[in-house]
Amino acid sequence: MAVPLLEVRNLKKYFSRDTGLIDRLLTKDAAPVKAVDGISFTVDAGEIVGLVGESGCGKSTTGETLLLLHKPTAGEIFFRGENILKYSKKELRKLRRHMQMIFQDPYSSLNPRMKVRNIIAEPLKTHGLTSSAEIQERVESLLVRVGLDPTHQDRYPHEFSGGQRQRIGVARALAVEPSFVVADEPVSALDVSVQAQLINLLLDLQQEFHLSMLFISHDISVVKQISNRVLVMYLGNIVEQGPVREVLTNPLHPYTQALLSAVPRPNPHVKTERIILTGDVPSPIRPPAGCKFHPRCPYRKPECETIVPVEKEESQGHRVACHLY
Repeated sequence: MAVPLLEVRNLKKYFSRDTGLIDRLLTKDAAPVKAVDGISFTVDAGEIVGLVGESGCGKSTTGETLLLLHKPTAGEIFFRGENILKYSKKELRKLRRHMQMIFQDPYSSLNPRMKVRNIIAEPLKTHGLTSSAEIQERVESLLVRVGLDPTHQDRYPHEFSGGQRQRIGVARALAVEPSFVVADEPVSALDVSVQAQLINLLLDLQQEFHLSMLFISHDISVVKQISNRVLVMYLGNIVEQGPVREVLTNPLHPYTQALLSAVPRPNPHVKTERIILTGDVPSPIRPPAGCKFHPRCPYRKPECETIVPVEKEESQGHRVACHLY
C-alpha cells in the first residue's frame, strides 16, 4: 500500500487566552481556545483535498499548523512517512522548500517595501536553489507562468490589482518547486470572474508540477471545481470526508446537508429546500459535550448530548462522524 504524501493523526491546536486583570478576577479559569480538536486525514501525491466549513471552524489554523507556523498541541504530522514534529531546526529549514503556503489576503501577504522581483527571488536565495545569474531568468519564467508581464517585476505590490497580487503569491510559493501547498482561501478576496481565472491557473499548475494541495475554502462550489476529495469541518473537528462528488451528491452529516442547501442554484426552476440551522455556533473555548453539532442539529438524539460520535465508513472512502449512522 502506497504511503500518502501527508498524513495527519489526531492533530490538536489549542490557544491559551492572554486574559487581563479584570478577566482573571471575574473568571475562575482561562480555558484554552480549541481551534483544532483532534483531526485525522491524508493527502496523496498529486491530489487536491478541499477543506470546507464556516468561518471560525479552524480551517486556516489547520493549514498553518500543518506547516508548523503554529506548534501543535498534540498529534502527529507525517510527510513522506516521516514525523516532521521530530525534525531538528536544520531539517525543518530543508522541509520548508517542499511545503509552501498561498495566503488568503493578497494585500497583507506581500511585503509592500519589496519589489515583485525580490519577493519571488527571496525563497530561491534562502534555499540556495539557483545561482545569482539564473535567478533573474527564473523570476521572469515564473511571472509568465502565472500570467503576469515580466516587465512589471520592478513594481511594488500596491501597483497591482488583487488578482494580480494573488498570482504573485502563487509564483512565490512555486518558486522553490514544492510538492505540497496549502492554499488558504486564495480566491475569497477576489471578484467572481477573477476567482475562475485563478482556479483554472491552480489546476493547470497542479498538473504541470504534480502538486498535492490542501485547498481551504468556505465556498463548497469552489471546492467542487478544484478538489478530488473534501473534508467538512465544524468547530475544530472533521465531521465528514470522502470523494468530492460522493459527499456533495450524497451528504450524510446534517451539517454538510445544511451547507449544501445554502449553495445557490443556477436554474431558477430547480427548487431546493433550505435547511436553516437554529442557534449560534458554540464557543471553541467551551464546546458542547458529545457531538459538538447537537445544539443546532434537527435530528439530535439523547446520545448526541453525551457521547462523541466515532467516524464510520459508510461507502468506499466516504466517512462520517454522526450517531445517525
